[in-house]
Amino acid sequence: MTWTKQRALEKIRSVGVVPIVRTPSPEDAARAAEAVIRSGIGIAEITMTVPNAIRVLENVVSRYAGEVLAGAGTILDPESCRTAILAGAEFIVTPSLDVRVIEMARRYSKPCFPGALTPTEVLTAWQAGADIVKIFPCGPVGGPNYIKALKGPLPHVEMIPTGGVSLQTTAEFIKAGAAAVAVGGELVNLTALREGRLELITETAKKFMEAVRQGRANQSD
Repeated sequence: MTWTKQRALEKIRSVGVVPIVRTPSPEDAARAAEAVIRSGIGIAEITMTVPNAIRVLENVVSRYAGEVLAGAGTILDPESCRTAILAGAEFIVTPSLDVRVIEMARRYSKPCFPGALTPTEVLTAWQAGADIVKIFPCGPVGGPNYIKALKGPLPHVEMIPTGGVSLQTTAEFIKAGAAAVAVGGELVNLTALREGRLELITETAKKFMEAVRQGRANQSD
């Protein structure tokens, strides 16, 4: 399968969960990606904080050859963005707003989800060409209620909350208007990873997908 920009966006909107793989070693990252992929999510964001992250990304892309939508997270500058895209990243995620990164992703026709928090940052990111705006850190500033508040004046802006997303809050985030949620430690459990209990991560991923379905079912309430 070839991931066009539109197809990648449709995949993320459809699944509604972006698993964030942030681990202390490349070996852990590879196992975490495998566990997540087994769940059927078919999406993995490899953060650049993982040691040898580009190699991990290349291996995931090579191993799953179009079956998995692999992205790069914690991109801080346009140079890193370009390097990740050349390594096979099909979407780019940043923790903060750098318009140059959005421009680089657009140059390569890859979706970009820049991090923003305030209404000004969110609108600036959207006007600069963000495909979906990552609201980070969302939990500490109100969680689902904050997404609902932002969507009031900005109903046209698609948002992915990160930070404070758990199995307990996912359905509420979706009901509040989030296009999807991005989940790190609540999904990629490092203790389970180190103990070799990859099935726990796989089952948790399935639970997150179910929580998204529940949230969407309740949006009309």
